[in-house]
Amino acid sequence: DTVIVEGEVMDHSVVADAIRQTIAATGVKAKHLVAAVGGRDVIVKKITMERVKEAQARELMRWEAEQHVPFDMDSVELDFQVLDPDGDGIDMSVLLVAAKRELVENRQGLLQEAGAAATVIDVDAFALHNAFEANYPDAMNGTVALLNIGNEATNLNILDDGVPVLTRDLGIGTRRFREDMQREHGIGAEEAEDLLRGFDRHPMLESAIASRGEELAIGLERAATFLSSSSRSFGQIRAVYACGGGSRVPGLLPWISERLRIPVQPANALAQLAVRDGALEFLSTDEVGPLLMLPVGLALRSAA
Repeated sequence: DTVIVEGEVMDHSVVADAIRQTIAATGVKAKHLVAAVGGRDVIVKKITMERVKEAQARELMRWEAEQHVPFDMDSVELDFQVLDPDGDGIDMSVLLVAAKRELVENRQGLLQEAGAAATVIDVDAFALHNAFEANYPDAMNGTVALLNIGNEATNLNILDDGVPVLTRDLGIGTRRFREDMQREHGIGAEEAEDLLRGFDRHPMLESAIASRGEELAIGLERAATFLSSSSRSFGQIRAVYACGGGSRVPGLLPWISERLRIPVQPANALAQLAVRDGALEFLSTDEVGPLLMLPVGLALRSAA
């Protein structure tokens, strides 16, 4: 539990060994990997700026970023994408991405220690988006939210007609559910984990679902309120999709759906993808699919 804390790698040698062993076990020959960074040291923001050609936008972006990014510009890696390159208005929409350079360098160093190299350093939110778009093309219309509920945190993505307009990390994950159940019911970590991974909505889950589900619902509502206050064109969230291990907690998604009064459904990273015969021979796609959204999104990323 102390190797990775709140998404930050605390013991590089243990994680590097795990990467090395995984590459060896899978027989992957490629030594160049696509990796991603995320968390509070990464900012993804949709901004509006004067319409200029991309080359000029690249020159102006550092100044624009200073207005929107709460980091020292000398310690940041910046990138951007013009969302409406063919528009004819005086302004254009731009998706701005900023990550602390130390975060990117640490990720590259970790992979080098494992004997691999990063061809691309992506952003968690974009990798999730790529897998989500490939599997749920209908969700690219209107305003929807994608929750990736992990062990330590939940990644929240809000998409407007397929464009990520807000990404945010919520400090709620299955570890909190597990600790709640241990404290309230006096059970061990292993028993609590079995209930979280089970198929039945056990009575001992109810209190944790209500308290942590409420936190997730409030996180969504606050994000939606923020977007509504900053953009008149932002519409109501029409649906929520959930992936990650937490999306499989029995009863959690129906609880959030009832609380928000909008549909909340699981998102499977293999819903529209062809899987090689035998690749999942001993696994159920319904069980592992929600866990694979981030890695599938990275695998779909072109290294070009």
